[in-house]
Amino acid sequence: MNVESEFEASERFERGDGVFEVVGSDWEASVVPGEDEYRVRVEVPTLDAVVEGEVGETVSEGWFETFSLRVEDVGGVTYAELTAEPVVVREGGRVTVEAEVEAREGSVADDALAVVNYVEGTWFEGIVPGYEYVAEVQEMREQAHQRAEDTPL
Repeated sequence: MNVESEFEASERFERGDGVFEVVGSDWEASVVPGEDEYRVRVEVPTLDAVVEGEVGETVSEGWFETFSLRVEDVGGVTYAELTAEPVVVREGGRVTVEAEVEAREGSVADDALAVVNYVEGTWFEGIVPGYEYVAEVQEMREQAHQRAEDTPL
């Protein structure tokens, strides 16, 4: 199995310098391929970075702690095994999540996208009501609301 060729064959990935960038993700996401595994990296903003105005320290810390605990479950979104525990690092206004995933032949790109979608979805679920958000996040919220209205029950 050639991990790189599976990413090259997917329209959702573009080759960069030693990485494959995810096309169409909400935030920055990339994959570093290895021989039998690959590392998925997703960068999302902290709550403070997307709120207009102040966020209290207790809310900010609670948000990060909850987000970190929830993304630890990223291994459950695919049949692929994680080769190490996910790593979550907060630096400035960014949170970086990295997960090393064992490559499953024929499913490499789909498994990587599942990890990216899980991290981004977990971030989105962590939006705290009652704050005014920057335009980019507000647009994402409005799109989600419209999609929910268009979904038949």
